Amino acid sequence: MGGGGGGDQQDMRAWLLSERRGNMHSLCNPSDFQRSPYLSARGNIANIFRGSAEEGYKAYHADKYDEDKNPNGIINFGTSENKLCFDLMSKRLTQTDMNLMEPPLLQYPDWKGHMFLREEVARFLTHYCKAPAPLKAENVIVLNGCGSLFSALATVLCDPGEAVLIATPFYGGITQSVFLYGNVKLVYAYLDSKITGTSTRPFQLTVEKLEKALQDARAEGVPVRALILLSPQNPLGDIYSLSELRDYLEFAKRHELHVIVDEIYMLSVFDESATFHSVLGMDRLPDPQRTHVMWGISKDFAVSGIRFGTLYTENQDVANAVASLCYFHGVCGPVQHKVAQLLRDRDWINQVYLRANHARLKAAHTYVTNELKTLGVPFLNRSAGFFVWIDFRKYLRTGTFEEEMLLWRRFLDNKVLLSCGKAFECSEPGWFRIIFADKTHRLQLGMQRIRKVLEEREQEMLAEEKQQPCQSDQDGKADSTDEVIFVSHHQEPTCASSSNLGDLIGLLQQQMRSSDWLQKNTAEQFA
Repeated sequence: MGGGGGGDQQDMRAWLLSERRGNMHSLCNPSDFQRSPYLSARGNIANIFRGSAEEGYKAYHADKYDEDKNPNGIINFGTSENKLCFDLMSKRLTQTDMNLMEPPLLQYPDWKGHMFLREEVARFLTHYCKAPAPLKAENVIVLNGCGSLFSALATVLCDPGEAVLIATPFYGGITQSVFLYGNVKLVYAYLDSKITGTSTRPFQLTVEKLEKALQDARAEGVPVRALILLSPQNPLGDIYSLSELRDYLEFAKRHELHVIVDEIYMLSVFDESATFHSVLGMDRLPDPQRTHVMWGISKDFAVSGIRFGTLYTENQDVANAVASLCYFHGVCGPVQHKVAQLLRDRDWINQVYLRANHARLKAAHTYVTNELKTLGVPFLNRSAGFFVWIDFRKYLRTGTFEEEMLLWRRFLDNKVLLSCGKAFECSEPGWFRIIFADKTHRLQLGMQRIRKVLEEREQEMLAEEKQQPCQSDQDGKADSTDEVIFVSHHQEPTCASSSNLGDLIGLLQQQMRSSDWLQKNTAEQFA
């Protein structure tokens, strides 16, 4: 996009209104937008992105909860950060081996990263990704976070106006990362909660859905150059099986698409029964020259304030092109030393950190999901990441994103910040993401505030129903599967002819189907 000019505002409004693939977090109304005379057209678009994404976080930063200083402040269940392991990380990062100030660390490095760090990253990924052969340091590039990596990869793999394919719902920050510098758009493969066709779980990514999205984009004349995979998936928490990963990579190879695989939550799988499979652990990559894997320490090591991300690619053209952008996204020398020391300390990682982190994540997840069960709120039951994908559809008066936004603001007014489904480009209004990787007292208070909003909302809707003819609305119900946990104390609207006994029996059947009640209460135990 060019610089200023009389047509800028009109051009931007037309762009915003027609931009189906730009994630505006549904907080920005283009008709309200006023062009700044101080900015270029691109600058004005960047300004919109900033403003639209920040409404909730502005409120939070102005009124942060503090147990002592501001107990009535906003509790942040919206930012995906692990707040459970600050004690472990601060202790480890302040030990004497972390403090080094040699001349090479205070000079310009190789822009791909100091070789001592790239070698350590290669060894680390070889071990934790279970790579069949040792990974090579020459294929490692270091940048200041995975957002920078998305930006750099989009810029070197796509020309302006071209697109990258991604399944929704997805972490919305990717939209800004690929668009703001590279002017690269996203094409959506929409997933939903209904289990149809070849799906076996809600929001399941299938090759058929990827094919449809790709063909639809091509029919509209949009060139698609790459596919983004998030594994484990944010916000769903899905962990893809090896066969699923192979199917996605084979699909990309058929269409000559690059695959950008974000594995930033790979060590945040907190249940022993779930197994993470890294793309780097596959015996054979269908198209190694077009497969690029990223990881960072912000999530798995609970240090989102230390900006460190790493890319592994066998394609040296891609590596060199990304490295040329590392000049803008470098990691300072002393931090590179600290990260290398951290990744090298395998005993501490395995025996101390990961054990404690997984136990704490599991306990926090159990607390929040038990609260949701008590409330009768459906959610996806997963074992990875810091988030639960929750179905609040029954609390929407109408199945619209405007109504979803009203509920989001209601939570914010009651001093709890969540992320609504539109921020992840979810196709169904009413889904929300809650972050559970937080200390117990904040989880308890935050869930109390959520309960208050939902109970008030339920009372209001019941009062409204009494004034209207009875209508049966099935759209607000989640699919009754093992994948969606639903233990209900909430009754859907029923017509007067329904028998109370029938309702009770149905409720008990639903409760037994959706919980482990039958497993825990066997005939032998009663005897």
